[in-house]
Amino acid sequence: MSRPQRKVIISGGGTGGHIFPAIAIANALKRRDAGIDILFVGAQGRMEMEKIPKAGYQIVGLPIAGLQRKLDLKNLMLPFKVINSVMKARAIVKQFRPDVAVGVGGYASAPLLFAASWMKVPCLIQEQNSYAGITNKQLGKRVKKICVAYDGMEKFFPSDKIVLTGNPVRHDIIHTESKREEGLKYFGLKGDRKILLVIGGSLGARTINDAIRANLDELSRSGIEVLWQTGNNYFDANSVAANDFHERIKVLAFIDRMDLAYAVADVVISRAGALSIAELCVTGKPGILVPSPNVAEDHQTKNALALVNKNAAIMVKDQEANEKMVREALNLLQDVQMQQQLRNNIAALAKPRADEEIADEIFKLMKN
Repeated sequence: MSRPQRKVIISGGGTGGHIFPAIAIANALKRRDAGIDILFVGAQGRMEMEKIPKAGYQIVGLPIAGLQRKLDLKNLMLPFKVINSVMKARAIVKQFRPDVAVGVGGYASAPLLFAASWMKVPCLIQEQNSYAGITNKQLGKRVKKICVAYDGMEKFFPSDKIVLTGNPVRHDIIHTESKREEGLKYFGLKGDRKILLVIGGSLGARTINDAIRANLDELSRSGIEVLWQTGNNYFDANSVAANDFHERIKVLAFIDRMDLAYAVADVVISRAGALSIAELCVTGKPGILVPSPNVAEDHQTKNALALVNKNAAIMVKDQEANEKMVREALNLLQDVQMQQQLRNNIAALAKPRADEEIADEIFKLMKN
């Protein structure tokens, strides 16, 4: 007698930091059960509505949006969007009938997980950060399992629900050691000098971009090469500014082949989002972390400090980036001993099987 087809809903998105781990979890489920039916639920108009279909999965959008941090008339519509999204989420769950619902964070995660838990569907959430947000704290009371990336999360969640899995990363970045020559060719880099990789997350980071642009002369004189991802919104102005330095400074709106970017990098400048940190750990790259101040509960600073306290990364405050960020990066590029120390310490924190371990927990919920 054949087994009924297993079904999983994965909800969340908004940025690459939620989308790419969600895809990694889906791929891990597919490797274990090729016939599993996976439906993604995202937020209408957000990045996941484009990225998820490209990864080969079906996605449905909810009319949900986040709270604007500045005074904005859009906030008046938020309660209506939340109610509408929860009602639509209930309809999706009723029609799809999943065995398990998974939340990875982002706007769509909350309405879907609240709806699924009300309908007695076993739920699992992934808390990516070292400091849990308000929504996940509430969901933590309702779900069966909570997959976390940091020790000490018992202060936010019931300890019997917590599983330390780490954050999933794209499978192709787990083994980048042999890809350096391919990466140099792909990005048009000479590779005869140290290479600084600058990334500001999938949407870009104004502070990091401004600090690089303000120090283009110093970077050019330093005798290094720079691979700089600006984000789409910041590309035009920064590519024009860097035009005089195009021999040694490569400016890209978005890097599709992050495996090759990490393969060529000697040092990385990055925000301190959960995915960025997980990728630095898995690739063992020395990093300068510039936490974004524009995030809930200042969780990126807490993420960065979790590494700094283990001597696994260097942190530069957002407001000090213009003055200190490039100088710290250039100093690190010259300090081989410090690079090795950071490399060893950050690699020790890597969880390369995070996607498989989360898939294990999902299959356990199906059995129960």
